[in-house]
Amino acid sequence: LQYLHDFKPRSIPEPSVEMMLDQLADGEEHFLIPGPRPDMRLFLRFLPSKTPCSVDRRAVLYVHGATFPSALSVAHRFDGRSWRDALCDAGFDVWALDFYGFGHSDRYAEMDAPADANPPLCVAEDAAAQVAAAVPFILEHQGLASLSLIAHSWGSMAAGRFASERPALVDRLVLFAPIARRDPSRYSPRPDGPAWRVVSVEDQWARFVEDVPPDEPPVLSPVHFKEWARRYLDTDPQSRSRDPAGVKIPFGPFIEILRAWHGELAYEPAGVRAPTAIIRGAWDGLVCDADARWLFDALSHSPIKRDVKIARGAHVMHLEAMRPALWAESITFLLGDDIAAVPR
Repeated sequence: LQYLHDFKPRSIPEPSVEMMLDQLADGEEHFLIPGPRPDMRLFLRFLPSKTPCSVDRRAVLYVHGATFPSALSVAHRFDGRSWRDALCDAGFDVWALDFYGFGHSDRYAEMDAPADANPPLCVAEDAAAQVAAAVPFILEHQGLASLSLIAHSWGSMAAGRFASERPALVDRLVLFAPIARRDPSRYSPRPDGPAWRVVSVEDQWARFVEDVPPDEPPVLSPVHFKEWARRYLDTDPQSRSRDPAGVKIPFGPFIEILRAWHGELAYEPAGVRAPTAIIRGAWDGLVCDADARWLFDALSHSPIKRDVKIARGAHVMHLEAMRPALWAESITFLLGDDIAAVPR
């Protein structure tokens, strides 16, 4: 790690920002920055667009979902190309955050204790505070006043909460396969659980096949999944010591999804003021038509809204066969100039 003693953004407190030196040949940069918890650092990856410097810069921050970090989502390349590459080609400087307990960000100390010794880790309030630590650093680094957000699944709660609390900092918001509120069951208790859990490779594979109709071809080839799974296990140094091999992650995101389905969504969509797109797959078992309709209506103060449903897509469509359609829809919305026609 190289300490950048002469680079101390005004919005970032001590300790100094650190840059990781394992930069990729294509110009990717890695940063460890202070987060909302004392002595815990957040990991950011950054890939600038190759558009000319004379062009106005536009930045987008990717917010991952409940079970795997940014390297396995927006930055993962299938056949040499990722969602991040498509965004860069469209002119965006692309940032991606790993939440505490995921990827290269610091682990909660509670993850070394028995799972039932502490409450669920990385709930949306905590995650939104992590987004709130990352965004000022990004804006300072790029000399921008605002950026766009792309959030997947449970990550939509953290992104939506941040967008509600700091509306001036968010240009546009893409909610990919977002979790929505459902009416609570009459007598069911409030969902709760342990601090962390282990998710195996087999658990992840089940996510790729569980929503695909039985008479349809798979949405991800076994060859692609084998490479993805190897990298997934690499995100936890202890993963291969478990039987079955699996990655330890915070349990808060899963609990937040259950709570949303019991009537307790972790943010208020009416607080979002940015143009917002809901993008989902037709086979997504976690985001049905009724969920999307509720969320679309609940985004009552978003000046421009889209609800885009893509055929043959499931909940992790960014890793599935229909991923190019997801990339295209997100880029089209982020580049849109329709905001100029809406009175403020």
